[in-house]
Amino acid sequence: MRSHLLNDTTAEQYRRSVTEGIERVAAKLATTSRPFTGVTVDALSPRIEEIDLDKPLLDTAAVLDELEDVYLRDAVYFHHPRYLAHLNCPVVIPAVLGEAILSAVNSSLDTWDQSAGGTLIERKLIDWTTARIGLGDNADGVFTSGGTQSNLQALLLAREEAKTDSLAKLRIFASEVSHFSVKKSAKLLGLSADSVVSIPVDHDKRMQTVALARELERCKKDGLVPMAVVATGGTTDFGSIDPLPEIAELCEQFGVWMHVDAAYGCGLLASVKYRHRIDGIERADSVTVDYHKSFFQPVSSSAVLVRDAATLRHATYHAEYLNPRRMVQERIPNQVDKSLQTTRRFDALKLWMTLRVMGADGIGELFDEVCDLAVEGWKLLAADPRFDVVVEPSLSTLVFRYIPAAVTDPAAIDRANLYARKALFASGDAVVAGTKVGGRHYLKFTLLNPETTARDISAVLDLIAGHAEQYLGESLDRAS
Repeated sequence: MRSHLLNDTTAEQYRRSVTEGIERVAAKLATTSRPFTGVTVDALSPRIEEIDLDKPLLDTAAVLDELEDVYLRDAVYFHHPRYLAHLNCPVVIPAVLGEAILSAVNSSLDTWDQSAGGTLIERKLIDWTTARIGLGDNADGVFTSGGTQSNLQALLLAREEAKTDSLAKLRIFASEVSHFSVKKSAKLLGLSADSVVSIPVDHDKRMQTVALARELERCKKDGLVPMAVVATGGTTDFGSIDPLPEIAELCEQFGVWMHVDAAYGCGLLASVKYRHRIDGIERADSVTVDYHKSFFQPVSSSAVLVRDAATLRHATYHAEYLNPRRMVQERIPNQVDKSLQTTRRFDALKLWMTLRVMGADGIGELFDEVCDLAVEGWKLLAADPRFDVVVEPSLSTLVFRYIPAAVTDPAAIDRANLYARKALFASGDAVVAGTKVGGRHYLKFTLLNPETTARDISAVLDLIAGHAEQYLGESLDRAS
């Protein structure tokens, strides 16, 4: 079995195997006519269950044939212009090339003696990102597995900087439409169940700073400790951007750590047209960015950035076998000193390759295209009497629902929208997401593909309306 180890004697086998796999994927991408086949759990599960993992096929071509049957044929393809559901972007080719390189070399970015140049490349990209944000000369950060981990680490630092002996007194302030990872992080950090204070949002789904000020005042009055304010630079459901300058003023006034969750909106850092929409982010103490959302990178590619590099010490532990303290005096750069992870992929290489081939403006132009598309989509929805659209987009998300002219029962309208989403997914013609607004079921387009057009949006809206009308018609027939 040594013949399968990647080394100097198997380099040619590696080339052949990877090329064969790439050719299969390329052929699939070239011939995919829908984002999904519509396969059901009940249909796909038996095909995978019957595979005996203790009986290998011993042939790459045979394994790829099998993979076609259990994965490639029925995968959800984010590159298709009618995939409009979640925060999944099509990826750029330079990043995919970086993925292939980093997987083969398999550097681990925890210590210098496992990564060498990889360490310096990651540090360079962190410096580049903090400069784009405007965090200042003392800023630093580290790549993470995603926004949830970035938010967790940022709030860990905020907890330690709050300097209190009573975790029960700590409070985190976030808008009612902030990411669920804020509450999850609070639990993981040992905070009380009521530690996250939910701040109401305005009509545009942005945090109400008057309400935030009131809650901060109440916190102080009650003898509690305001640990952090989490402002969102692009909410998952609405793409809304909290009023960052006003929040920064309040954080400064009350001496509170300001974290900006810009996992989605970080694409604005490269934007040619819309960078101003995230003004105020430069005043944050920490920032979450997900390059794998709006920089068109493969999963995973994320980072947590901090204004003061010294605060990263709260995540530092020294192990004699790995990163003994003497290495700090010897100026050996071990990234594990900053990270919650130990073994860690060289995900930074993907962004490096992208910037070196396309440049930041190239990324920004792609993100600007989807923001422009969202405006077109909003205009279509606002002018269409069949739909109710919630807010004008700040980024590239549209939340709406089908409103039939002849039905006024909100529960029936909810069921029609749920049915339309499910039926659309089963057809494979398009994939859309769903959420709740005011307790009611809505649909959601998350537009991250520059290849998607207004014509695609219009066609999918017609499909949604058709499925909803079919459901309502059948419901009326059954009731009569």
